[in-house]
Amino acid sequence: MSIKITGVGSFIPNLTQKNSDFLKHEFLNDDGSQFPHTNEITIEKFKAITGIEERRYLEENLSTSDMATVAAQKALEDSGIDPETLDYLIVAHNYGDVKFGCVQSDTVPSLATRVKHNLRIKNPKCVGYDVLFGCPGWIEAVIQAQAFIRSGMAKRCLVIGAEALSRVVDKHDRDSMIFSDGAGAVVLEETEEEGGILSHETATYAYQEAHHIYFGTSNRQENTNDTRFIKMNGRKIYEFALTEVPAAMKTCLEKSGKTIADVKKIFIHQANEKMDDAIIKRFYKQQKFPIPDKVMPMSIHELGNSSVATVPTLLDLVIKGQIKDQELNKGDVIMLASVGAGMNVNAIVYQY
Repeated sequence: MSIKITGVGSFIPNLTQKNSDFLKHEFLNDDGSQFPHTNEITIEKFKAITGIEERRYLEENLSTSDMATVAAQKALEDSGIDPETLDYLIVAHNYGDVKFGCVQSDTVPSLATRVKHNLRIKNPKCVGYDVLFGCPGWIEAVIQAQAFIRSGMAKRCLVIGAEALSRVVDKHDRDSMIFSDGAGAVVLEETEEEGGILSHETATYAYQEAHHIYFGTSNRQENTNDTRFIKMNGRKIYEFALTEVPAAMKTCLEKSGKTIADVKKIFIHQANEKMDDAIIKRFYKQQKFPIPDKVMPMSIHELGNSSVATVPTLLDLVIKGQIKDQELNKGDVIMLASVGAGMNVNAIVYQY
């Protein structure tokens, strides 16, 4: 028995927010003080580090669960299965549904329940629940789904990652330029084919690292209400990721029985280009193996960092041939890896 992805789908919002759209923002330091340079310089430095030129924002009339529903519909259509035969419907997110112009996160009912309702699935044995695990949430949900299937508790699972970070950013924080919105989904099934999920690895570092990403007040000190926004300590996250993600990938690869020479593609969380490049270089250096050409597909330049949605949307785009010079062929060994709030890291080795 193997556990394979039999359908993929994604939802990428239509609203494009370019770097130039931030020129009139008032960016402030954490203590509320003014930046020593202009927005033009801030944006130029931001692009050099992150690689982001533009990102996608959700339309005002939609929420996270709406994106999740569309991505799920596409994955189900791609797989060709009857949605009523699903055993689990798992949605990874972090902030629930946040309506445009509202500051309250809505998670009752769960996003999984909302998506199941939207898909009009009647079967009560299709169990829906949410996963909150930072940016690695979708990969962790895939790991959970394969565990259900491997144990005999399920045969088919729908796993979705969806987030609308544009609804929880502080416009006075330059880090707000990193974040974006989107959703991706896969159908996982038990099959007789070879390959599928070969191994996985997960770790949570919370002793000193728990609050590298957190909810905090606006950088504009005059905003005295209780509204909180997504905040992060970029330097600490970079240092953490550069050490722990390659380590998790190394352990995961060793468990799989494959070698570094077998790996054709690495789908890594689209956090920022500089950090992802550094992680891949560290990983291959540890393996004492040259980095293959085009081993790391990237979408961050145009889509930004959509948290749990980055890996499944990237996978969908590559499978559907929508990223230039990137493709997957039957039998290819790939890796999925992510890092985020928790601090959590995880990885999967998968044979396509």
